[in-house]
Amino acid sequence: MLWVKSLHLIAVIAWLAGLFYLPRIFVHYAEGQAAGEDVRRLAIMARRLFGFMTIMAGFALLFGLWLWLGFHDTGRWLMVKLVFVIALLAYHGACRALLLRVRMGMAMPKPWMLRVLNESALLIVIPIVLLAVMKPF
Repeated sequence: MLWVKSLHLIAVIAWLAGLFYLPRIFVHYAEGQAAGEDVRRLAIMARRLFGFMTIMAGFALLFGLWLWLGFHDTGRWLMVKLVFVIALLAYHGACRALLLRVRMGMAMPKPWMLRVLNESALLIVIPIVLLAVMKPF
């Protein structure tokens, strides 16, 4: 089961790396778009990164489910953690919506809003880590 836990952590780390970096690409895209710069390379980077992080999210969820079924843990801490995981999936969906705007060449939100989005992922991740490590209830 330690292999499954290790694979779960690796997939989560890779997924989070994408979730932390993709909004930063959106910031640069929005600033470049507003300045009339060529932002096609950023659009390609965003598309590829989103594909990678979606695959990693799938692996993280698969291995997480495997752990859940393997340990049969039903503590309240896990239920609360799953609420935050759902929030992280919603964040992933918000990134997808922004990627669709990039693909269609639509105007992006203001760069400061994208910066706030970029930093807000951490507010979802912190409780997940604390709940998984401390199992407070």
